[in-house]
Amino acid sequence: MNTLREAVHDYIDMRRSLGFKMNDTRRSLLAFAAFMEQRQAPFITVELALEWAQQPVHAQPSHRARRLSHVRLFARHRKAVDPRTEVPPSGLLPFRPKRARPYIYSDEEIRKLLQAALDMPHAYERGALRPRIYHCLFGLLAVSGIRVGEACNLEVRDVDIDAAVLTVRGAKFGRDRLVPLHVTTCEILTDYIARRERHWQGRPVSSYLFVSSRGNRLDKADVTRTFHKLSRRIGLRGETDSHGPRLHDMRQYSGIPFIPDSP
Repeated sequence: MNTLREAVHDYIDMRRSLGFKMNDTRRSLLAFAAFMEQRQAPFITVELALEWAQQPVHAQPSHRARRLSHVRLFARHRKAVDPRTEVPPSGLLPFRPKRARPYIYSDEEIRKLLQAALDMPHAYERGALRPRIYHCLFGLLAVSGIRVGEACNLEVRDVDIDAAVLTVRGAKFGRDRLVPLHVTTCEILTDYIARRERHWQGRPVSSYLFVSSRGNRLDKADVTRTFHKLSRRIGLRGETDSHGPRLHDMRQYSGIPFIPDSP
């Protein structure tokens, strides 16, 4: 019988083969395997799973519940091989997250956001493309319904202007999908790609559609920070608000079917 750590790797490989990404689960279960090795425990027990899930002492209830859920699912899988395995009951460490209420953007709010992106200042020549990047990125999110991470992962080759489609690769469950584009969205993307090529001509740049001032893939955290900053500038969020309209809410937007024309 393989060790618990080996079983974790086998479990992750199996789940990934089914299309699950498993990044958080992998980190969590490998940490659990290390904990079990320290305890010299050959099989999972409810007591040990509960002890590990409640670390650190001051962790939020959501953090504890998530850790235990990772072990619970793995334990169900492991029990088929090792009958000694105890599966933590679902009632332990209960937590029901509060679902964020979707925000429905108005046409005017989208227009203001895109204009604010175009108006962003830049101190150096390397950042001259930044306003156009965010204008195009936020507009694409609004009209296509793709996720922020999917937009950041787009490569130039994924934009087919002639066919008017985007190819979103490795989306949910690892599948690719095609996203149709409005003709005016294609016009904006064509303009952006031409500006991108001129901006990076003669310099190294990654193949990603949206890149940082260093030519690397645009970081999702930086996208979120920029969105929050622009949201406060146009009044979508207050200066001290920690909650408010999110980029993800653009998936609920069903207004103008195109990216507003850039000046």
